[in-house]
Amino acid sequence: MSNKILFVFTSVNKTLTGEPTGWYLPEAAHPYYVLAPHFDIDFAAPAGPNPPLDPVSKEMFKDEESQKFLTDKVPQEKLATAKKLADVNPDDYAAIFYVGGHGPVIDLATDPTNVKLASKFWQQGKIVSAVCHGPAALVGATDASGESIFKGRRATCFTYDEELQVKKVDSIPFQPEHKIVELGGKFEKTEPWGVKVVADGQLYTGQNPASAGPLGQELLKALKK
Repeated sequence: MSNKILFVFTSVNKTLTGEPTGWYLPEAAHPYYVLAPHFDIDFAAPAGPNPPLDPVSKEMFKDEESQKFLTDKVPQEKLATAKKLADVNPDDYAAIFYVGGHGPVIDLATDPTNVKLASKFWQQGKIVSAVCHGPAALVGATDASGESIFKGRRATCFTYDEELQVKKVDSIPFQPEHKIVELGGKFEKTEPWGVKVVADGQLYTGQNPASAGPLGQELLKALKK
């Protein structure tokens, strides 16, 4: 099996209401430092290099790993040279992981290249994982028979309750929680901002920023098998 994992970031830097957005710092940093000692990690985004960082996440998360990620030469080089999604070959990877932030709901959810990529990972039996708003990147992904990968499966994501608390309901085209339910997923959640990771077969999802590190740990366990 491949010893590589693909981290996918949004290329969007503005929400529908015009606020700055992008990928969410701890949702990349925490799983990265769990997985990087054991796997080669590549970064990719729809537009390739330098996917935009959500400035709010940089201000809010002063924990050691988040701050280290901003100055650590290795991930910074990976961001600067991130592949375009169109140049990714799923055969090279054991798993795909979608970093959250409001951006994925705007670009990755409907990006045809991404939809095809996520579906390919799934149909090859590989781990498909995402945290917070990242599961929005999977709403177009299908199994070999054309059914949504969420259908009949347990999953979580940033909840509508959490979205109401951050007052960002109008910032994105749809609510990932509602879409997962619409697609036939069995939605699970814990209280707002609590840790929740759900694994169902090859689908691994985490609810919010606090769940990103724990999701990384679950991925590590599954991939070490």
